[in-house]
Amino acid sequence: MEIRHLITFMTIVEVESYTGSASKLGYTQSTLTSHIQALEREIGGELFTYVNRNLQLTHLGRELIPLAEDLLSTHEQIKNMRSTHEVKGVLKVAAPESLTISRLGPIIKEYSMKFPNVKLILTNGTCGQNQTDLISGKVDVAFMVYPEIKAEKCLHYSLLEEKIVLVSSNDDLDHFDEYKKDNTHFFITNEEGCSYRKMFERYLLKHDIYSFQTMELWSIDAIKKIVMSGLGFSVLPYITVKEEVNSGKLKIINHNETFEPIYSHMLIKKKKWLSPAVEAFVELVLNSASETDKKMSAQNK
Repeated sequence: MEIRHLITFMTIVEVESYTGSASKLGYTQSTLTSHIQALEREIGGELFTYVNRNLQLTHLGRELIPLAEDLLSTHEQIKNMRSTHEVKGVLKVAAPESLTISRLGPIIKEYSMKFPNVKLILTNGTCGQNQTDLISGKVDVAFMVYPEIKAEKCLHYSLLEEKIVLVSSNDDLDHFDEYKKDNTHFFITNEEGCSYRKMFERYLLKHDIYSFQTMELWSIDAIKKIVMSGLGFSVLPYITVKEEVNSGKLKIINHNETFEPIYSHMLIKKKKWLSPAVEAFVELVLNSASETDKKMSAQNK
């Protein structure tokens, strides 16, 4: 069994395409096929199959993933024995938009300055998609904004409680009770997989509140601008609207509701060996969260 065959296998798992994987690895498709066939002969069964022309893992293929990850992780560790503490390589991070624009900017800037030999790739997605990408190996670190979670197959760090607020334009209604009686306002929100949107919609459903039309937009910046226009209200992490609230462009709507608390989380896939690049990034994130928590505690005293 050759390491390059396992690399080919894991690349196909990540890219979900023979053609795309061949392009990424710089192989011909016939070479890729020969790698997988060699693995299948050694293991004794098919690793991939096609269902309605879509490439899918077989049961045997799914069982191979964690074993291949361990072998490749060990191989990477052996390759880096002489430079175990040198921070270099590629670091792939997935985060929801809310954390990207509110918390990760200073961390990424500091990381890039300290470790210029690391190529950091940041992608935005819903919390569920970020976790899926982590488990599948597409990213090294995933962030989520979610209620308390028990993450399997991951190292899990709960970072900060993210205060969720209802916001409107500065000259709109002051209390959420008034919005319940007025069905002309839109609930302006982002994609369906968003955790704080789901939290708020669960609350509305539980309390039989059906008076709001939903307007779904593509970014937090677009949501804020539409809310400023007076078309409706939104539910967002306070950190994403703090600047607009302080400048008077938005205001926080008073309410008597008790919402489910939401937290920021960092997840790392469990491996026998974490690269120095991942370890250094985790340390920066945890230090940043600790400093932010101290500042918040001091402000609340």
